[in-house]
Amino acid sequence: MTVFAHGLGGSIADARPLGSGVRGTRVFFSFRGHGASEPLPPGWTYRDLADDLETVADEHRATRALGTSLGAGALTRLVADRPGRFERLVFFLPAALDRPRPADARDRFAALAAALDDGDLDRLAAVVTLEVPEASVGTPAARAYVRQRVEALRRPGLVEALRRLPTLTVLPSPDALRAVEAPALVLGCQGDPLHPESVAEHLADALPNAELHIYGAPGVLWNQRSDLRRRISEFLR
Repeated sequence: MTVFAHGLGGSIADARPLGSGVRGTRVFFSFRGHGASEPLPPGWTYRDLADDLETVADEHRATRALGTSLGAGALTRLVADRPGRFERLVFFLPAALDRPRPADARDRFAALAAALDDGDLDRLAAVVTLEVPEASVGTPAARAYVRQRVEALRRPGLVEALRRLPTLTVLPSPDALRAVEAPALVLGCQGDPLHPESVAEHLADALPNAELHIYGAPGVLWNQRSDLRRRISEFLR
């Protein structure tokens, strides 16, 4: 059984494509502050997110886990605290480890938060559109993605999360991961300011039994979806 953890402002629907080729039972859930769940607690940290993931994984007896972006951070925090919890691990686009997010990411989150504060949905959509590869901008799929993401980001409490997240670290030191013996697949990409390639590299270096793959450009779910699904399904098989 595999549990899937989405990113900030994401949803169960966002995580489903990553599990389309995975055999066995797949469990998708919403972190607090997302979907129909209760808000994130004041002063939340990655430990709170790890608690959400741990609760779902334990309830369903999941033996494998995949985390995307924020979800990858939650998974990292969980296995640092419980090194033997899972048999296999996948980290897709990890965004932070032992340092706060870089300036480019902080600027992007600040722009999203400012648009939300001003109630400027056109500006919010324009910032979200930066997540779409240039070749896909304006396509029906891109327009649908932007609409869904804008609605997700308008959920109560998300503007505060956008301001808080860039200041947080997942762990005080990557050394906390040295006891994690489970095979891990770390998937990063070049040129994505929200998910620096260096974070994926450092995470893979810290995990004793990790395989690293770096895609050559951002927009992996847009441009490399088939390859991404294949890598995940084969690894988890």
